[in-house]
Amino acid sequence: MAFTSLVGALNPIALHLGPIEVHWYGVIITTGVFIALWLSVREARRRQINPDDLYDFLLWALPVALISARIYYVVFQWSYYQHHLDQIIAIWDGGIAIYGSLIGAIIVVILFTRWRKIPTFLFLDVLAPTVIMAQGIGRWGNFMNQEAFGKITTLAHLQALHLPQFIITQMDIGGVYRTPTFLYESVWDIAGFIFLLATRHIKGLYLRGEVFFIYVAWYAFGRFFVEGMRTDSLMLGPARVSQWLSVVLFVGAWVWLIIRRRQHNVPSYLSGMTVTKK
Repeated sequence: MAFTSLVGALNPIALHLGPIEVHWYGVIITTGVFIALWLSVREARRRQINPDDLYDFLLWALPVALISARIYYVVFQWSYYQHHLDQIIAIWDGGIAIYGSLIGAIIVVILFTRWRKIPTFLFLDVLAPTVIMAQGIGRWGNFMNQEAFGKITTLAHLQALHLPQFIITQMDIGGVYRTPTFLYESVWDIAGFIFLLATRHIKGLYLRGEVFFIYVAWYAFGRFFVEGMRTDSLMLGPARVSQWLSVVLFVGAWVWLIIRRRQHNVPSYLSGMTVTKK
């Protein structure tokens, strides 16, 4: 209790470079991206993909994903931004949507792999585990900005979850304690990363493209429930946009996986051989 009252919420500003404020939000997201890149390069070498292709891809994908994430967020918050046009570019204060960034990144993947003549699903399989890891890390940027939170709760409830004191303190937002939905999603994402990392090299388990679609299904499943607990969801009328999109992605991923398994001569993700249905 004494710690909470003395320290208060964490400062969202990491450091000042002259007049420039460097936000923890950006530092954390950038850290997640570079860890993901490092791990993806290691896997790319294993899959006989030139690491330079990943570096080149990132140069295109990162700005597109950032812009599409912001556009997605602004579109569904247009009732606010139409009166605050000067704040549309203020991404350092938060306000980017994961689903928007994924849409932008997928478009770049499709165009880039066709240009470089790399199997698209193989490329996606290399990226998928590290992307969900970066998403898990990125949620801590929301933590620093005190956003992506859930309904009002009590100090006693948060303490009963055995959370570290610094998380409990940061969840004191506007004079009330909030459910740490950022943490729930982060844990779910990291668990998905560990699962994919532990299983993707099991011989014969996955066909090419299945690591990516398992990632899609895993993330969408968890996001559906976490989104239902949030109080700052992007809305389309009475509907939570991310929940409906999660349902579409989860069902779509499993439909694709079932169809894929029924096809003839599907390339194996691990061995490069083909699996023929008999």
